Amino acid sequence: MIDIRRLKELVRLMVENDLSELDLRDEQESVVLRRPMGGGVVMPIPQVAPTAPLPVPAAAAGASTTEAENDPGLTPITSPMVGTFYSSPDPESPAYVSAGDSVSAETVVCIVEAMKVFSEIKAEVSGVIEKILVKSGEPVEYGQTLFMVRSA
Repeated sequence: MIDIRRLKELVRLMVENDLSELDLRDEQESVVLRRPMGGGVVMPIPQVAPTAPLPVPAAAAGASTTEAENDPGLTPITSPMVGTFYSSPDPESPAYVSAGDSVSAETVVCIVEAMKVFSEIKAEVSGVIEKILVKSGEPVEYGQTLFMVRSA
């Protein structure tokens, strides 16, 4: 099974570095990504095998922990990918969570859409939502803090 988070991170790195092709191979897997120069769609051509998750870049890690350092009782919920933040499953539905809501590790707090793929983001911590730092429809970066949670 392909780790979609890793694949999206590779696509982001391709775009940031203006690469037209990326070919990664090791003993367990092989992934080839190609994109036409001129802003076309990136086409993954994977030969599947599980891999270890990518490490969080130092810049993203630092950005997501800055506010948590100011208040050690707060834990950030960060975006696992580059995409568009949505606070609810559709425009007519209420937000998954609001400030003051209690969450558990399995609580879905939002959706991040990337390349027409909508991924539910879970809290992965238990506590109370203190701050919502992103508005629905805004673009988000990998590692960007979306919510601050006061641990229970």
